[in-house]
Parts: sequence; C-alpha cells; structure tokens
Amino acid sequence: MSDEAALVPVIRRRVAKGTTIHADEAAAYDILHAHHKMKRINHQEAYSLKGACTNQAESFFTRLRRAEIGIHHHVSGKYLQGYATEMAWREDHRRQGNGSLMNQVATLAMQHGMSIEWRGYGRKAQKTAH
Repeated sequence: MSDEAALVPVIRRRVAKGTTIHADEAAAYDILHAHHKMKRINHQEAYSLKGACTNQAESFFTRLRRAEIGIHHHVSGKYLQGYATEMAWREDHRRQGNGSLMNQVATLAMQHGMSIEWRGYGRKAQKTAH
C-alpha cells in the first residue's frame, strides 16, 4: 500500500464533506472526488497552477522534520500526533512574541490535567539511561 493510500481513510474520517482538498496526482486520491472538491497538481508540470498546490502541506512537513532534528532529536511514531500538534500550534502563533507565547503555554499547562500519554515520559528516559 502506498503512503497516499494509507491516508485516504484518515482523510475520509476527519475532513468534512464539501471541503476542498489540494493533492498531487497520486491515483490513491482519486476516490476522494466523490465527497470532496479536489484541486490536483502535477509536480512535473508546476508547483502551483490554477489555484492548486500542496506547498503549505509540504512546508509544514519540512518544519516538522527540522523540529525533529533541532528541537526534539527524535520523534517516535507513538507520539507523532503530539509533535505535529505542537508544530501546528507554533505555526498558528508564529507572529506573537516569545513572552506572550510563554504566558499562553504556562496558562494552558496549568489549566490542563495530567496527560495520560506523556505522564512519566521523562522517567522512562532516565531509567533507560542508567
């Protein structure tokens, strides 16, 4: 199964019908035309043409990969959704000052209960280090 084919069920579950989806010409995406407006781009011809492009998604994936190298040093598949959510939050708030961002993060952290997914994460790393 191609990577694109693996995405189709996720897209069908999570993307509202009628949403315009931008995609490349991978055949796996053909089935999406039944429920979504599609804008397709053939990257051998252009990166953006007639309003169709995947540049924003590709830019996000590039920033996520760079965050793995520069911030996290490793991104486990188990926690990939959390890392992607963090990078989306950073992207959405990129024009705010660091002080404002720190206040938001601290406020949100204090309002949120203990994370079931991340609880004990640092301890696990420490135990394996000894």
